[in-house]
Amino acid sequence: MVLEAENIDTDQIIPARFLTTTSREGLGELLFHDWRTDKDHMLNTDAAKTAQILVAGHNFGCGSSREHAPWALMDYGFRAVISTQIADIFHANALKNGFLPIIIEAAAHQWLLDHPGTEISIDLEACAVHLPKNGGTYPFKIDPFSRHCLLQGQDELDYLLEQGEAVTQYEKQNV
Repeated sequence: MVLEAENIDTDQIIPARFLTTTSREGLGELLFHDWRTDKDHMLNTDAAKTAQILVAGHNFGCGSSREHAPWALMDYGFRAVISTQIADIFHANALKNGFLPIIIEAAAHQWLLDHPGTEISIDLEACAVHLPKNGGTYPFKIDPFSRHCLLQGQDELDYLLEQGEAVTQYEKQNV
């Protein structure tokens, strides 16, 4: 799914008036709420409802910090966003909540914008986006800890809880 608009901010992703919940459930219905009041908006199509990758314009996720933005994207069905720039605070919130923000070079991004609806794949193991039809393979960066957590389907707390036995052993040895 392609949203070519630049500077998509967190209030456009999930308007502040909907931030009264601490639950992730149901936020997908509110994703890009003010844009989707137009029944012909691309996010109201059947194709959008099955898309897992959002290709967005430059500077995605700018604005205020809110976990609700990646929650809404995920509840809608997206698993990753690809752009040439993603705001730092959104990037951090996304990774902490199991959503993959990918920054890709301008040429690959333009290819994606020029070929909406084309099926692409993301290889998190190899940290690469694969474009079909000789579109090429483009690397992306992700810190090793976030990559590990995403691959394991866990968040930071899950990771720490998984280390319980090692922590107990360390404490016993260092008392």
